[in-house]
Amino acid sequence: MSEPTREPGSDADGDFVQSLDRGLSVIRAFDADHPKLTLSEVASATGLSRAAARRFLHTLVHLGYMHAHEGRFSLRPRILELGYAYLSSLSLPEVALPYLEELSAQVHESCSVSELDDEEVVYIARVPTKRIMTVSISVGTRFPAYATSMGRVLLAHRDSGWLDGYLRTATFSHLTGHTITDAGSLRAELKRIAEQGWAVVDQELEDGLRSVAAPIRDSAGTVVAAANVSTHAGRRSLESVTADLLPPLLAAVGRIEQDLASARAS
Repeated sequence: MSEPTREPGSDADGDFVQSLDRGLSVIRAFDADHPKLTLSEVASATGLSRAAARRFLHTLVHLGYMHAHEGRFSLRPRILELGYAYLSSLSLPEVALPYLEELSAQVHESCSVSELDDEEVVYIARVPTKRIMTVSISVGTRFPAYATSMGRVLLAHRDSGWLDGYLRTATFSHLTGHTITDAGSLRAELKRIAEQGWAVVDQELEDGLRSVAAPIRDSAGTVVAAANVSTHAGRRSLESVTADLLPPLLAAVGRIEQDLASARAS
């Protein structure tokens, strides 16, 4: 349950609106463990008097943010408007970053989000762990799309006309002994990625680097970015990459897409 509201005079800022703070504390008193509360329980959770808690609760009921039934109060769906206002102000990196942090903490590997810029992927969000590449990666780093898991996911979802032009004109270098540099082989790999919905790249960008990536779609179903988890070949086999890293990656991408859809709908 939420922390009690501030005591009167505890904030020295003359612009601080204590009544707003108290009203928000009433909303924060409700959570998954406490979906329905009585007036007394709200007063206890917030540190408000019963009279003050009653006024805030009935104001929220009147505004449509709360429901009252048989002496118990609960939040109504309209409360999501407050969250939607926040989500609608966020860019894709801001939406994705909290989920990347959770994913990285879960799998103990570095996680990133990229967008396709012509023939390269550009990193727009990243949560690093142990450094596994000789080159440092940060927001703004670029790599050739054909040799990266995120790049291949993004290439696999471009329209056929664009992809034909890319495969006809792009220069494919042997970055490692594993790099696919034949346009026909790359086309076949991109087709397979589009069908299965994710990509694994094994030491094609740099020796020892393995990564798995999945597309991020907007509310219309258009692929707008890709997310990945990267690891070292000495730490995880290819089987471990798909068995242990892919499922939590897909779950994180699903949550990112839900927030993107909510943001656009608000």
